[in-house]
Amino acid sequence: MIVRKTASGLLSLCLLLSAVVVWDNWADGVDVSGTTSALTSSGTASSAQTLAQGQYLIQAGNCIACHTARGGAPMAGGRGIETPFGTVYSSNLTPDTETGIGLWNAAHFWRALHHGRSRDGRLLTPAFPYNHTTLISRADADAMFAWLRSLPPVQRSQPPSTLTWPLGTQPALAVWRSLYFKAGSFQARSDRNAEWNRGAYLVQGLGHCAACHSPRNALGASGAVDDLSGGLMPVVNWTAPSLSDNAQTGLAQASLEDIQTLLKTGRAGQHHSSGPMAEVVQYSTQHLSETDLRAMAVYLKSQTTALTLPSTAAQSASMRPVRQDIASRGAHIYEKQCAGCHGEQGQGQPGAYPALAGHRAVQQTDTTNLVQTVLYGGYPPATAGNPRPFGMPPFILTLDDKDIAAVLTHLRSQWGNRAPEVTPLEVNRIRASQGS
Repeated sequence: MIVRKTASGLLSLCLLLSAVVVWDNWADGVDVSGTTSALTSSGTASSAQTLAQGQYLIQAGNCIACHTARGGAPMAGGRGIETPFGTVYSSNLTPDTETGIGLWNAAHFWRALHHGRSRDGRLLTPAFPYNHTTLISRADADAMFAWLRSLPPVQRSQPPSTLTWPLGTQPALAVWRSLYFKAGSFQARSDRNAEWNRGAYLVQGLGHCAACHSPRNALGASGAVDDLSGGLMPVVNWTAPSLSDNAQTGLAQASLEDIQTLLKTGRAGQHHSSGPMAEVVQYSTQHLSETDLRAMAVYLKSQTTALTLPSTAAQSASMRPVRQDIASRGAHIYEKQCAGCHGEQGQGQPGAYPALAGHRAVQQTDTTNLVQTVLYGGYPPATAGNPRPFGMPPFILTLDDKDIAAVLTHLRSQWGNRAPEVTPLEVNRIRASQGS
């Protein structure tokens, strides 16, 4: 009798939890009836101003980066988004009636952004950052939809995902969403001015900056939309620095103009965008207005905690001396491979190659990005303000793990830099994470 009652109680609890999960994920109450023409929420036809605004917002959201396959038509989808659980392919956002959004209306699109559900009601995978797009206003969503509907239709089906079963199933997605997603809207703060609130709206919503700049848990959930505490980006294995820690970014000391310039051109002073951030500047932030860039700079600067860096003397005292063989090896490699661009004293070349002396990124505790840069090289983004960026060649076939560790240790311990040595094991771990 006791066993039967316990089983009955567990069954009732499971049914109740299932009902709660179903209600939580499918009872959003969005009325998706209506025509498929590009209408605004007020029912008026799209104007040239609305289309221009929609294109601007699509760029602000960096939608093209995910919804365009290499060599494919813009916004036609098909790009593989790799996750630790498998690959998800982006959807076709052109107005093709068979494979795109040709049969969608504005309410369908709004529901996708606000609730993470497709036209047919399916729950979308969180590779689409709907925990951020839920903050986008209805007016902005309508303008984005109007512009997408104005594109030439491209017939391109979305390949099926390769997510490990059952992670891509609707029940699994429903449970994940009940744990980590809640539809919302942007709430302006009354204690902040309009510029700060505009910056917050762009960073938290359209820009979805925390999708990279916040840590993710074992189930792939990132932090809150305003969590900019940094973390390792899965699969691509770049570290997104904490934008709230001045020791990592120097945002507290940076001027608003320098932050704007970095977002607009990909370069400001000795700093330049690289890795995944270069793509963000390339396809998104360089196209934003100066007003919006300044608003983002105001918001980001306000989020930074001005931590006091350890003194050079204190850092030096806590470091082990670099062994002579490592120092000699690193100095030799630097002179042969690096000094021609970055200077014998790490002073760099203004407008071309960044200075390494005193550079924050060179002295970070986490050396992931340094090793990635040496292994794979790269270019800052090509922008109107920096149309022909100077790049760095890859050394993955030229230098082994000991070489890379030695040269990085050299530049982290010279010209006033004071950071611990890099070990061959660290380099090997990062090289292996990329399958090299």
